[in-house]
Amino acid sequence: MTGGKQQKHFVLVHGACHGAWCWYRLQSLLEAEGHCVTAIDLAASGINPIKLDELRTFSEYTMPLFEVMESIPPDEKVVLVGHSLGGMNMAFAMEKYPQKISVAIFIAAIMPDTVHTPIYFFEQVIEGTTKEESMDNQFIPIGRPGDHVMSMLFGPQYTSSKLYQLCPSEDVALAKALMRPISNFWDDLSKKSAFSNETYGSVKRAYIMPNEDKALKVEYQRWQIKNSGAAIVKEIKDADHMAMISKPHELCQLLLDIAWEGKGPRPLLKEGSSEAGRNEAIFRPIYYLNFILFLFLFLLLFKF
Repeated sequence: MTGGKQQKHFVLVHGACHGAWCWYRLQSLLEAEGHCVTAIDLAASGINPIKLDELRTFSEYTMPLFEVMESIPPDEKVVLVGHSLGGMNMAFAMEKYPQKISVAIFIAAIMPDTVHTPIYFFEQVIEGTTKEESMDNQFIPIGRPGDHVMSMLFGPQYTSSKLYQLCPSEDVALAKALMRPISNFWDDLSKKSAFSNETYGSVKRAYIMPNEDKALKVEYQRWQIKNSGAAIVKEIKDADHMAMISKPHELCQLLLDIAWEGKGPRPLLKEGSSEAGRNEAIFRPIYYLNFILFLFLFLLLFKF
């Protein structure tokens, strides 16, 4: 983590079935501008070693985020960013650590209010989704018989046509290979109380809406914004549900603008963090992969 008063610390929270991996484009862009980025794998997600059937509560699922927030120094405030279902994980973190968050940014995300219980917002999503719209999503019972716990995994067709329809084909293939199922945590969430005005409600909220989102309907997102309220509302044109992949540069610009909202002009990009530098940051892993492949072929030829 480099020094400097202008640096921000972004904490990124993924949505259902995803992991920290889905932020790789955005993370590279933010880091290229000199910011600190922590992309989290929630429990039983990404490369987190916990198995899904070991989780019983939404708090256990959110624990990696809580651990990161606990580690934040008392004099530091982070920019908390949540995508899709990650908005609910973020809300619980806002309830516990409001003093450590400068702004919470919801990207095509569940954004609760301080009136209804958390389960209410999931009920609204489910009621507005037909069986046909769920397409080939998989719903499988987990745990012990009688637990009434279901897991959900996005199907290949749903992933291609509802989540990633505007993303590069390589990212669609990557997502299909890396996604892991998630529990609905229905019983646990139904016991949770509404978030409070003094904690969750005290954190400045911003909402970013992709205008081509086919997963979390745009109408529902607009209803959330009106119902829950957000100090800042932005829209990304020609972006699908996975805006961090379909429109990473536009999303990065919005995050930085929001992070500096009300704090004067945003600093110019650091020297060496031009468009070319950002592209280099994005594709650096490809360079390493090509080098390893070249080395492997060289050793193979040398052997024979």
